[in-house]
Amino acid sequence: MDKVTSRDGTPIAFDRLGEGPPVIVVCGAMCDRALMRLTAEELAKHFTVINYDRRGRGDSGDTTPYAVEREIEDLGALVAEAGETASVYGHSSGAVLALHAAAAGLPIAKVVLYEPPFSPDEEEWRRLSCEYSENLRTILAEDRRGDAVELFMTMVGTPQEMVDQMREESWWAGIEALAPTLAYDSEIMGDIARGGTIPTDVVGDVSVPALVLCGGASPKWMIEVGRQLAGALPEGRHGVLAGQEHAVPPEVLVPVLKGFFSDSPVP
Repeated sequence: MDKVTSRDGTPIAFDRLGEGPPVIVVCGAMCDRALMRLTAEELAKHFTVINYDRRGRGDSGDTTPYAVEREIEDLGALVAEAGETASVYGHSSGAVLALHAAAAGLPIAKVVLYEPPFSPDEEEWRRLSCEYSENLRTILAEDRRGDAVELFMTMVGTPQEMVDQMREESWWAGIEALAPTLAYDSEIMGDIARGGTIPTDVVGDVSVPALVLCGGASPKWMIEVGRQLAGALPEGRHGVLAGQEHAVPPEVLVPVLKGFFSDSPVP
């Protein structure tokens, strides 16, 4: 494990794997670099991979108050550590962070966004996203971390009885430790500011080649939102991985990433 220091002094922990052109892996909500390890290891067969703990997670530090700009600066520090430029792979809300970083002008060569979970631009979806974020803030202000994790899990479709069982497991405490970062992801998603919809003002500033991926077995609305995002990106492409859902096996995902990042044909 290594660390870089972000602009505001926050230490950001990362692992460097493999050799070749640099690629930075950005995890989504309730994740740290340990959960991205298998994908990073497979990707490291072709690239130098930087797999890091976003601030507030794992071995990285945290500095308040939170702002999306601070996480963009974290990525900037990692790009500088990797070299003059790096490509970026972002998963879920991590894909949205990667989108913001590319729009901010970081020296990113290419970016792949897997299922950025933007809401459809419909009143009910916007209301639900805003309501989730407001409830989350209230729960975290009361330091009810377990309840915050439960709120997130049920919001993304985990059955209540399954969540109840999870809360009895020994590993639940480790998940609770990540609960404050749910508010960070909600801020990145623009749940209150835009109802979690695509940030059209940001998308137009992404000047690098971008591939938006979705799983073919994912909900139709997610695939459609991904298609809309790709269409709005100046150099956007959209791809669907047949039979896949929100979590994709590395042996399925990495050949597609390799093809896009290396300019070889995408399978």
